[in-house]
Amino acid sequence: MGVTVILLSDGSDGRGEPPSLSFDAPRLVIGRGDGCEVRLPDPSVSGRHASLRQHGGTYLLVDEGSTNGTFLGEVRLSAHAPRVVSDGDRVRVGRVWLELRLAVVAASSSAHDTRELALGLVQRALEQQGDDAGLTLALTRPGVPLLLGRGHGVDLSLDEPDASRRHLQVTRKADQVWLRDLGSKNGTHLNGQRLTPERDTLWRASDTLSIGEDILAFEHPALEALAELERCADE
Repeated sequence: MGVTVILLSDGSDGRGEPPSLSFDAPRLVIGRGDGCEVRLPDPSVSGRHASLRQHGGTYLLVDEGSTNGTFLGEVRLSAHAPRVVSDGDRVRVGRVWLELRLAVVAASSSAHDTRELALGLVQRALEQQGDDAGLTLALTRPGVPLLLGRGHGVDLSLDEPDASRRHLQVTRKADQVWLRDLGSKNGTHLNGQRLTPERDTLWRASDTLSIGEDILAFEHPALEALAELERCADE
């Protein structure tokens, strides 16, 4: 018997397919800290908030001494007192609602899946300075190239006269962002060095990217937010 933990935005179903993680393991920890199988970057969630433990053909929910409590429906659990859960039960940890689905799972979620869920709860974006100041491009889909340029059909349209119609490709791969100049006429510069056309180059958060007079800043708030949330006290 496995368990799928579905993240709900609140106590009711939202639009679209909510994120979820599936496990077939004797125990999994829900919390804000690194190393939790279900990692929730919310300050109302304790570092090790609650756990789910296999017990025969079902699971037990245990509050691990959290600050803001673990709720099965509207009932707050006593700390370290196991409670049997059923398929479809809704659980609140701090202010975050989860739904539990008990069924055989094809494969357990990996540490990478857990990290991606946490990163997906915070925003990652590009911010620009120059004639196009204020424009942003969110890199929310790993592995999907996004295009920058002056032409139609690009993901971020630039008014910079030195930009080509299809100037630059930006791709997020896990926690990294990669650049590829698409053979632009006036080039793309990273820390003052012109990129080699049609070759992938890693873009670090501290690097300065320029297209003509436009300066593009790469913000990586996801990892910073996760680290800060792990350090902060429970709300």
